[in-house]
Amino acid sequence: MSKVVDPAAVHEDRAFFGQPRTLANIFGVEMWERFSFYGMQGILLLYLYFSAADGGLGIPQTTAAGIVGAYGGGVYLSTILGAWVADRLLGSERVLFYSAIVIMIGHIALAVVPGIGGLAAGLILVAVGSGGLKANATSVVGSLYAPDDPRRDAGFSLFYLGINLGAFAGPILTGLLQTRVGFHYGFGLAAVGMAIGLTQYSFGRKRLPDAVRLVPDPLPRSRWRGYLLVAILTVVVIVVLVLTGVITASNLVTIVIALTVIATVAYFVVILTNRQITPVERKRVYAFIPLFVASAAFWSLYQQQFTVVTIYSDERLDRALFGWEMPISWVQSINPVFIIVLSGIFAAMWTKWGSRQPSTPMKFAVGTAVMGAAFLLFLPFAGGAANSTPLLAMIGILLVFTVAELLLSPVGLSVATKLAPAVFKTQMVALFFLSVALGSAVSGVLATWYATAPERLYFGVLGGIAILLGLMLALIARPVLRLMGGVR
Repeated sequence: MSKVVDPAAVHEDRAFFGQPRTLANIFGVEMWERFSFYGMQGILLLYLYFSAADGGLGIPQTTAAGIVGAYGGGVYLSTILGAWVADRLLGSERVLFYSAIVIMIGHIALAVVPGIGGLAAGLILVAVGSGGLKANATSVVGSLYAPDDPRRDAGFSLFYLGINLGAFAGPILTGLLQTRVGFHYGFGLAAVGMAIGLTQYSFGRKRLPDAVRLVPDPLPRSRWRGYLLVAILTVVVIVVLVLTGVITASNLVTIVIALTVIATVAYFVVILTNRQITPVERKRVYAFIPLFVASAAFWSLYQQQFTVVTIYSDERLDRALFGWEMPISWVQSINPVFIIVLSGIFAAMWTKWGSRQPSTPMKFAVGTAVMGAAFLLFLPFAGGAANSTPLLAMIGILLVFTVAELLLSPVGLSVATKLAPAVFKTQMVALFFLSVALGSAVSGVLATWYATAPERLYFGVLGGIAILLGLMLALIARPVLRLMGGVR
């Protein structure tokens, strides 16, 4: 018989930097998962478009960027599946654990299976596993706090610190291995990182509150067979569409965008029409809609770190350091450094301000506008020759990326848990991740425009649109806050 963990004791615990002790366990598994995820993603686009002579697959650059965008969208789209399994079948904690295993297997496939076969198997497994882990890790963190605990946003900022410790180290180490011994060794290191995280997490699972193992809305056993048949049929249809050429590498990102939009609309309809949610919960879901739109716009720019910024770093950035050329993937470790430095400052700031801090809608508005400003900072260097952009300039631009991210991303995770109806606890987090899925997939489409449009037009238009969206959200912040029913 498992030991019962008193939720009140967990909520009052302050052993981990003033936060519950069990936050450290989730902090650790997410850190290693991000190490593997960003370590692999740091070299993924390069693996796709580098020539075979350089160890890559030789895929055209625009197609490769589309694949990365589709993969990024697929990761966050699969949070729906992970959240549904948690809320209807297994509970958040078990899905988190099993998802970590799937991720590790995916990285192993990328490391040991050559060519397109290993790429497809590895990316599918990592995407499905990461989707399951993401939504449920966030839900588990939310369960560590009482609903009115003012430490919640600070706790999510510390959780975000763990994410970015992994995100910093991953591209550094996989990039070194990729440049010295090859891409597959970099993918292999990502698998090792996930194995470490899985081992660490397994030792602390029992100390988590019992609420994370509960299934909020259990699916009756009589309906399991029907859902299993639907799942099998879906896989068969996808395989047939791929084999017949309906789904191709070039149109994959468009398909992911369409699926994400359909899933988003369906999710909002399902939640809003559910008879188990209260009128206050329903208003809170309506309040989430403009936040969703702002989040999708933000991520469509931010996720270009893995598409446009990677290509820009390869072709425009001066990466020479004292006669040595820095690996391209290292650029993706700049943002996590700033997150590590600034996340504690933001956490302390939100804690100190308490109820006087800006509301969530205002944080979203400012974050979206700042992200647009970051794109405008590319304009002085746009259209330059090879190696014409100073590394210091890119560092400054990514600093602005970071400020925007801290205003929106950890706050978005937190507000998703606070606005969630009781019967859609994990699935509401998945709905937030759908905004990331949509933005990630759109970033792949935008990368194809980047290949043909003048750089000044590209960065100027996208930056201006983001700033305009931020201003529009700021104008409606008070009505949105009223719909949130006491949640700030």
